Amino acid sequence: MKRSIILISSMAVGVASLMAQGATDLFTLSGSQLRGTARYVSMAGAFGALGGDISTLTQNPAGIGVYRSSDITATLDIDPQRVTLGNTGSQAYTDKSTFAACNNFGYVGAVNLGNSIMPYFQWGASYNRINSFNRQYRGYFPTINTSWSNAVAYTSAGYPEGMLFGTEKYDPFFDSSADWLSVLAYNTMLINPSPLPGATDGQYVGLFQGNSSGNAEVDVVERGYVDEYSINFGGNFSDMIYWGIGFGIRDLSFTRTANYNEQISNAWVPVSNDEENGMQYGTGAAEWGIDTYQHVSGSGFNLKLGLIFKPVNEFRLGLAVHTPTWYKLDFHQRAEVLYGLGFFDDKTGYYTFDNYPGGDDNPYASTGDGFWSRSIKTPWRVMASAAGVVGGRFIISADYVYEAYNNMAETGNDASVEVAEDVKQYYQGSHELRLGAELRITPRFSLRAGYGYKSTAAKSAASNAGEYIYTSGVNSMYAFDGDRHNVTFGLGYRFGQFYADVAYVHTSQQSQWYAFSPFPRQNNSTYSLMSDASASAPSAVLTDTHNRIALTIGYRF
Repeated sequence: MKRSIILISSMAVGVASLMAQGATDLFTLSGSQLRGTARYVSMAGAFGALGGDISTLTQNPAGIGVYRSSDITATLDIDPQRVTLGNTGSQAYTDKSTFAACNNFGYVGAVNLGNSIMPYFQWGASYNRINSFNRQYRGYFPTINTSWSNAVAYTSAGYPEGMLFGTEKYDPFFDSSADWLSVLAYNTMLINPSPLPGATDGQYVGLFQGNSSGNAEVDVVERGYVDEYSINFGGNFSDMIYWGIGFGIRDLSFTRTANYNEQISNAWVPVSNDEENGMQYGTGAAEWGIDTYQHVSGSGFNLKLGLIFKPVNEFRLGLAVHTPTWYKLDFHQRAEVLYGLGFFDDKTGYYTFDNYPGGDDNPYASTGDGFWSRSIKTPWRVMASAAGVVGGRFIISADYVYEAYNNMAETGNDASVEVAEDVKQYYQGSHELRLGAELRITPRFSLRAGYGYKSTAAKSAASNAGEYIYTSGVNSMYAFDGDRHNVTFGLGYRFGQFYADVAYVHTSQQSQWYAFSPFPRQNNSTYSLMSDASASAPSAVLTDTHNRIALTIGYRF
């Protein structure tokens, strides 16, 4: 059978082979960062028992009960960052970029009720950037021990060739239940029918065989955000117990464009094609690349409840509970593959990447655009806090946060059981500790510092798993994030009813990144073919480093 250049530009809603989200994708959409007012971030966010700051509306809503006057504030955030992809066997590549935005603003109003039992009632509204997805990275792998195509050959098992082959009247992307990556790989010769003894229709091999060698490159750009709009109400009882309730509406947008390409020598490729014998396979060179586009957008809501207990002015305890955020999300994805087949020319001594068997040069396939919707929920959170105030001039505060990442899930009647199982297998609850201090040097001038640590949500065995790890749609890449560290400093100045704060936040985190999932080995020495490799897929250490500066201007009246 001849497979020729195929360009598919269909569009559809509710594509079955794309709809389920992988566990790693749920984690990406559920994360949060240390962001807020300059005073809040300069103390590493350890405000759960303190209150009196706009950022507490998204943390412990009881903090609004501490206010005795109205407050309006806005924060400018400047985020220089470095992203390094290292441990690839080559030099580490570092991409630098800087982003700036107004990431926080809000208003709090306080009414004196003149009641000794409940002296004040407060309400407030705020906008806060919870997470920024902005980053880009690239890397080069001088030696690969398997190919992306071999991984796709493994997951394509069971799809008959007739299901994957596109024609003018049959679009396998939308007319079949086959995985889109399988269709792409088949129609561009990245996967081919297995020549192993006893193989049946629906068994495939990739490009990489026992004596193959090659290299790979990757280039990824991510953009987007999670913004929260909060409406809070609170008060206190006898200036001892402070309470608050917060309603949050979140707006999410995430876009990833990625390119992954490989060059392989001694690859298993078509070497001839004629009417009598059909397609014949043998050893040649292969050079190919896949471009993917993913966009997720939508909104969700959550609820936060909080208490602060102040038995004496010098000591305070806080407790807050956050429900999951329930999102309704829209997904848009597409991908394309361009494949050059190379053959050794005895006359020139070089490989050439045209004169494809059958007369078609550089096979190309495109998925077109796929659209669908999905509902998910993020982890629930609980926060316990304590703070001490010494002489009215020195504050020391600590927060502990537990976030149940093993509880994130797809929701609704079409929720995937497999995704739920993967979440339980790969993820666990994370533990976060925040420590902050503030010293008031003069009535107007304050110094602040803090440290935050958040443990990884990935189980220790997740990144070493020998089984296939599923991602969503056209995406094959994934990462398991490591521990996160925040080191913070800040200054504050008060002049009349106005105040200005500035903060510096150094954030570092390393993640284990994979170009695609590992998969079980199947070797056959007769054909020197491998349905996978003797080593893992291309992987690297992804290091995110931020040196953010936040500036807050506010007015109390």
